Amino acid sequence: MAEEDNPVRSGVIALVAVAVVVGLLAGFAALLGSSMLGFGDDNGSASDTSDIDAGDSLFMPDYVPTEVGSGPLITLLPTGTDSASESSSSKSADGPEKKKRKKPKKAKNAITLSQGASEVAPGQELYLSGIYPSGEGASLDIQVRSEGGEWADFPVDVSVSNKTFSTYVYTDKTGDLEWRVIDKSNGKTSNPVKVTHG
Repeated sequence: MAEEDNPVRSGVIALVAVAVVVGLLAGFAALLGSSMLGFGDDNGSASDTSDIDAGDSLFMPDYVPTEVGSGPLITLLPTGTDSASESSSSKSADGPEKKKRKKPKKAKNAITLSQGASEVAPGQELYLSGIYPSGEGASLDIQVRSEGGEWADFPVDVSVSNKTFSTYVYTDKTGDLEWRVIDKSNGKTSNPVKVTHG
């Protein structure tokens, strides 16, 4: 048993000896490199600022305490006055044109509708999709009309989920047709989209 432990013990001793030698060599190399690069001085302490040479590139100025002001560090505008100040500054800077851009535009339609194509063949499916932010869960009726005609209900409904909706419609009618959706519970309609069929 003692004979079997000897090779293991001597292997561990050899590894420790190699680690010590490598550590000493690395420390010597680091010491030599730092002295060649000029870290530290002859006394082993940091240099005084009076010993700065023209070739030195790092200089730390003396500490001077900063004066703290008595006012707030961040100034926030009171609620409601920022839009008034913006509109008055925009009037003086750019005149009435700037004022028009600052005014928020009122949404004409509460429902936005878009079509997948502007031209389809008769009987080909047309993809309709849209956004209805305030109509979660609503059931929308699809309406169609010919040029100059009245809106007529199309036999397809679509439900709003996650503020969006989408469906496919197809018709054998030809010509320019307009499509829209309507929420009959409150009378809100989408913008019409024009599609050429045929």
